[in-house]
Amino acid sequence: MKHIVAQGYSHLPVILSALFLLGAGALFSGCYTIRQGTAMLGYLNRAVPLETLATREGASEEDRLFAERVESMRAFAVEYLGLQGRSFTTYVALDRNFLAAVVSASAADSFARHYWWFPVVGRLPYKGFFNVQDARREQARLERKGLDVWVRGVGAFSTLGWFRDPLYSFMREYSDRELVDLIIHELVHETIWLRNHVQFNEQLAQFIGVEGARLFMERMGIEEDEAAIAKRRADRTAYFAFLQGLIAELEELYASGMPREETLARKDEIIAAAKLRFEADYDSLFYTDTFRFFIDLPVNNAYLDLFRLYHEEDHFFRDLFQRSGADLPGLVAAARTLNPRQRRGADPRMELERALGLR
Repeated sequence: MKHIVAQGYSHLPVILSALFLLGAGALFSGCYTIRQGTAMLGYLNRAVPLETLATREGASEEDRLFAERVESMRAFAVEYLGLQGRSFTTYVALDRNFLAAVVSASAADSFARHYWWFPVVGRLPYKGFFNVQDARREQARLERKGLDVWVRGVGAFSTLGWFRDPLYSFMREYSDRELVDLIIHELVHETIWLRNHVQFNEQLAQFIGVEGARLFMERMGIEEDEAAIAKRRADRTAYFAFLQGLIAELEELYASGMPREETLARKDEIIAAAKLRFEADYDSLFYTDTFRFFIDLPVNNAYLDLFRLYHEEDHFFRDLFQRSGADLPGLVAAARTLNPRQRRGADPRMELERALGLR
């Protein structure tokens, strides 16, 4: 998928609660909820059942195959993994290759994450807009406050079960692995969402999506280029390791107590040096050109913090998965027992370990 600003994340959820449309707009100024809710309802009103896409007059073989692909993926997610499956039964044709623009922000001199508050879901470190210009206005507003800001395009979001989230026409171009990963990821959000624990929610969905996609491909016997997959996996690992190193270097700077102006100047130097190293070492670090975009990326704290939000630095879920018998449906079942209104101060990781009988 082509992202709005260089390279982003393919399916970060933009949470638009049903309360936005049922009176919560009164809680906010500027009618953000009305604008976004109206756009979302417009998409939902245009949605057609997936079976209609495949059987309507003039339906193509491509239509039929896409519907079959999605149905097999939803069945796997619901019947094998044990996820809720209300979503992805309808289809919306769009004239662009992304769904929404999402804004994230961080302090410029630390990784202090900026949050927005929403009804039902609580604090979220991102805010979504169906109109890109609205996202740019939010970006400008936050930058005037001295924050680092990142805007990215996303291909899907979850309404957490308030609505039946549709498929979009640009998803037809996704590979089987990409599409099933997206569907599982978003159905995890529909099934399991802990208020004010967005990092846990995102990392859980990220892990189950990736692992679930791998299992789906195996169970369906879908052949892939194993050598190419291994190279992509190695490249992702190398890229994440590089970002972790850069984040660690910046965290040391931010903890040094250096005056703000000096900190910001030194931050720019560290990022510039990292990009030079990245370019010089690229061919020895990576098999493909997938991550070469980083060389020209306007890297800031908001971009780096997205990595921290979605990707575990300590491999908690991978290790937990192995410790609990590499049973993905079992992990889903345990996560479903977690209380979405967890008591204040409860650690959802510890609660999940207890649910799996590991504490």
